[in-house]
Amino acid sequence: MAGDPGHHDPTADREKRSAASSSVVAALGLTGAKLLVGLLTGSLGILAEAAHSGLDLVAALATLLAVRIAARPADADHPYGHGKVENLSALFQTLLLLGTCVWIIREAVERLLHSPVRVDATFWAFAVMALSIAVDVSRSRLLYRMARKHQSPALEADGLHFRTDIWSSSVVLLGLAGVAIADRHPRLAFLHHADPVAALIVAGIVVLVSVRLAVRSIQPLLDTAPAGVAEKVVAAVEALPGVIDCHQVRVRRSGPHAFVDAHVTVDGGQTLEQAHRLTEEIEVAVGRVVPRADVTLHPEPAPRAAPDGLGPEAARTVPEAVPRQTGGASAEAPLPGRESGA
Repeated sequence: MAGDPGHHDPTADREKRSAASSSVVAALGLTGAKLLVGLLTGSLGILAEAAHSGLDLVAALATLLAVRIAARPADADHPYGHGKVENLSALFQTLLLLGTCVWIIREAVERLLHSPVRVDATFWAFAVMALSIAVDVSRSRLLYRMARKHQSPALEADGLHFRTDIWSSSVVLLGLAGVAIADRHPRLAFLHHADPVAALIVAGIVVLVSVRLAVRSIQPLLDTAPAGVAEKVVAAVEALPGVIDCHQVRVRRSGPHAFVDAHVTVDGGQTLEQAHRLTEEIEVAVGRVVPRADVTLHPEPAPRAAPDGLGPEAARTVPEAVPRQTGGASAEAPLPGRESGA
C-alpha cells in the first residue's frame, strides 16, 4: 500500500495542532473585542460580527479537537483510521454558521422595519473592524496553507470561517461609514439604515459560503467519489509498461486520507516477484494522482490465447489427471467399475 491510515507523520500532526490552536486564540481575542465595542456603540453590524466570531471560536475548538482525534492511528474498531472526524467537524461548523445567520437576519429586519437603534460610529468601532480584517487575513492564509499541505478538511473549514470574516467585516466597515456620513449630513439620514443592511449582507455571504461548505463536508461522509480522479488513476496506471488494463477503480476520502481500490490486468505468466514489483510501481503512479493514498490492488491474469483449432473455452480447460510416478512405477487412479487389485 502506498499509504497507511494507521501511520501518522508527527511533524504534520504537530503543524495541524499548532494552526488550530492559534485559531482558537485569535477567535477568542476578536470575539471579546467585537462584543465590547458592539455593546458600547450599539452597532448591530459589529454585534453580528461578534456573534460570528463567537461561533468561529466554537468552530476553532471543534477543529482542534477533530485534528487531535483524526491523528489517532487506525485500530480494530476503525481500520480505516479516524479521518472522517474532520469531515464531521466541518459539517458542524457549517450548522453553526447557518444558525448565526438566522439570528442576524431576524435582528436586522426588526431594526429596519420596527425598532431602529442609534449606532455610534466611533473611532473604536472602525479600529476593531480594521484589526479584525488584519487578523482574519493572516489566519485564513495560514489555515489554507496548512489545509492544502496536509489535505485537512477541518483546517480548510476553519480557514473558510476566517475568510468569511474578511468579507463580512469589510461590509460592516462600509455600514459604519454610512452612519458616520449620515451624522454629518442630515440630508443623508437614510444612511443610518446602512448598519442593519450591512448585517443582512453579512448574513447573505455567510449563508452562501455555508451551503457550499456543507456540500463539501457531506460528500466524503457519503463516500462520494472525487470528480475525475478515477479517470486520472486509470490513465496513470495504464500508461505503465506491463499493465494491460485498469478497471473497477474506486476512490473515496476520509478526512486527510484517501483510499483507492483498483483491479489491474497483467501478464499471468510472470513470477510472483515480478508481479509484486509491478504493483509497487502502480502504487507509486497512483500516489502521483492522489497524494498519500492508501492503495489496494487486485491483479488479474490476462486471458491466454486458445491453441489453433480450439475455442476459447478449451484454453481454460484443466487437463485430466496425469499419471503419477511412485517409486519408479506408473500409478493410475482406478477406472470406474474396476476394483482395486483385480
